[in-house]
Amino acid sequence: YVPPQIRRAQETLDDKKREELGRLKKMVNGLINRLSEPNLSSISGQMEELYMANSRKDMNDTLTDILMNACVTAVAMPARLMMEHVLLISILHHNVGIEVGAHFLEAVVKKFDELCKSDAEGKECENLLALIAHLYNFHVVHCLLIFDILKKLVSTFTEKEIELILFLLKNVGFSLRKDDALALKELITEAQRKASTAEKTFQDQTRVRFMLETMLALRNNDMRKIPGYDPEPVERLRKLQRTLVHSSGSGKDTELRVSLESLLSADHVGRWWIVGSSWSGAPMISDTNSKTQQKLHVGKVSAKIMELARKQRMNTDIRRSIFCVLMTSEDFMDAFEKLLK
Repeated sequence: YVPPQIRRAQETLDDKKREELGRLKKMVNGLINRLSEPNLSSISGQMEELYMANSRKDMNDTLTDILMNACVTAVAMPARLMMEHVLLISILHHNVGIEVGAHFLEAVVKKFDELCKSDAEGKECENLLALIAHLYNFHVVHCLLIFDILKKLVSTFTEKEIELILFLLKNVGFSLRKDDALALKELITEAQRKASTAEKTFQDQTRVRFMLETMLALRNNDMRKIPGYDPEPVERLRKLQRTLVHSSGSGKDTELRVSLESLLSADHVGRWWIVGSSWSGAPMISDTNSKTQQKLHVGKVSAKIMELARKQRMNTDIRRSIFCVLMTSEDFMDAFEKLLK
């Protein structure tokens, strides 16, 4: 039972919170609407200030919602605009903390998986894939995720998937080749095998042929064979990124090396890639093996120490273990080693 006066306080608190979130949303929306390459440094600075002034969760949710609404549309988004949006995420990911990029990435991947399963006619899938590709271009996510997505698309291999494979390879193919040439080679072999077995089923053979030609051009590192391939905009924005990221470690150490499966099952198994968010599944059930191990450690100690532990009210196995270690260690290094065990 909640008394009326407390109920009223809770309601006003909710209203207050809603008002705050609405204000925050307006501010973030205003910044995102003005986003362009020349003013990226000032906008990312203002975003960082907002992150310092508000709760991370509220900021992450607000920013992800606004960017998803802006970028995931039924028509194809201009590539330059998409890159600028993702570059902002990347700068915040490096300067504020990796949970910014992780939160956005998880939302994008889940939405992409959901839309891939449905038969949506629009360009939403391509827009989401472009977001993931640029997250990889700007070192937010490791190539492992991109290969997972490509493998998934190759395993399904319908006309829609072929379009998406082509789109992804055109955006990040040469970076993938640089990062992991062997995995790309295996992927190309698998795609060729799929294409040869599925040849009869496609009405439009030219797309499959074009995809295979693109893959061969990638394998031979021949950029001229890929129509419309222009690495210059990404390179220019990468340079800008290097100037805007404060820390010297702006490269590989903040990349999220996370697989597609981990992202999709994050709600059930926790997010090991964010500090403090991993979860074993059954939080209140302790493992029986660890209990027996603790008892073994205590078992080696003399009865006198055990009696002392009992007098000091060390009432759980772990407390008794720590007490015994502290009492019986020869010096601080010995105590440290034993406590680690």
